[in-house]
Amino acid sequence: MLTPRRALILVAAVVAMAGSTLPVQAADIPAPGQIVMSPNIQHVTNVPKPEVLTDIHTDMAFQGDYAYVGNYSGFSIYDIKHPKQTSLVSSVVCPGGQMDVSVYGNLLFGSVDSSRNNDSCSSTSQSATIKASWEGMRIFDVSDKANPKYIKSVETNCGSHTHTLVPDPARQNVYIYVSSYAPNDTYPDCKTPHDLISIIKVPLNNPTAATVIATPKLFPDGGYPGVPLPYPNGKSATTGCHDITAYPEKGIAAGACMGDGILLDIRNPEQPKVTATVRDEANFAFWHSATFNNTGTKVIFTDELGGGTRATCNEAIGPNKGANAYYDIVNGQLQFRSYFKIARHQADSENCVAHNGSLIPVKGRDVMVQAWYQGGISVVDFTDSAHPQEIAYFERGPDNTAPALSGGFWSAYYYNGYIYGSDFNLGLDVLKIDDPRTNQANSVKMPSLNVQTQASYPVHGH
Repeated sequence: MLTPRRALILVAAVVAMAGSTLPVQAADIPAPGQIVMSPNIQHVTNVPKPEVLTDIHTDMAFQGDYAYVGNYSGFSIYDIKHPKQTSLVSSVVCPGGQMDVSVYGNLLFGSVDSSRNNDSCSSTSQSATIKASWEGMRIFDVSDKANPKYIKSVETNCGSHTHTLVPDPARQNVYIYVSSYAPNDTYPDCKTPHDLISIIKVPLNNPTAATVIATPKLFPDGGYPGVPLPYPNGKSATTGCHDITAYPEKGIAAGACMGDGILLDIRNPEQPKVTATVRDEANFAFWHSATFNNTGTKVIFTDELGGGTRATCNEAIGPNKGANAYYDIVNGQLQFRSYFKIARHQADSENCVAHNGSLIPVKGRDVMVQAWYQGGISVVDFTDSAHPQEIAYFERGPDNTAPALSGGFWSAYYYNGYIYGSDFNLGLDVLKIDDPRTNQANSVKMPSLNVQTQASYPVHGH
């Protein structure tokens, strides 16, 4: 989602239900807060956002029996050992948007893309035009889930909008690929050009020694120059990356870099190299995120048209903007196959666009669950990448607990049998899908999940 500084579609829907595909007429927009869902989805529980965190929920990570949920005001830890009784363990107040989180061992990493007067948890906003301002990565020790401790900060140029963990093969260090963008020559630490990422090396036996070790330039030619037209036809120029997803065991990564989609060779994590680049000048406005399929032969890129603050899920915008784009990797290059966008109309007060999701570990198939802000949560089978098909969904009517265009699900991820959705204002939702096409995934148990650091799941299904 665009921060203040960085500043469907089809009339008929097709929803696959319990193994069959049935045509569904476009329904009226649900009443505010009303839940609508396909028959193969169950709403298990909702845990309201903690009162001490006064801003919106953002991204999530998982480890063991715990979920970690970011918030512009800090982060929270939830006990999910028994998903139906999901409960809050602790919250840390430490403002600095957008607090994308990831977890490795006893360490939690949080992105700060909001210029602060210092790196402390009591910091306040301060203009990036002031040299002394700080933004970047925060590192916490979460070995005691009830009492996390802030142990280290690392400043990075242009802050950290998102980040990606890349463990080294020896598991002695973890690297953090820091994505940031929107330079300005009035910012002493974020001047143009900014065609790079920052790489932080964290020694696991001494995490307080974490430091930036490289700032590789991914776009020596400057990248896509963009199209300076007003919404919805403008195209973002490439000035860094918005998000990178790594697949360390395969030595690859995919970057969504505002105006470009890229593949990277990360076999040497300190020296990532761009191996393929793709653009979509017809439809993509802002390359936002990337997800590989389990075999690493496909990439789903998302287009965050309007920065997550626009009503793009309507007939006027159409089915190819603010959508997913599916690419097959063929001989190391990206070959476009199709678009997918949810077919349920949303109200003009509802921000809705393709956003964060993860794979559901189904043997022999490619299935993904994904957040669409106030468009809700969608489950899509993209085994045939030329013909992706929605097989389940969950959504609420317009969120009237907050101003218009400022609600919905930031992230929706599958973890060990359940779908977890991080809602801006309404907290953490837990869902259960019951469908013969996905039930096999219930037997796949993962020790952790950082969605931007993909790990393969067992293809044998247990």
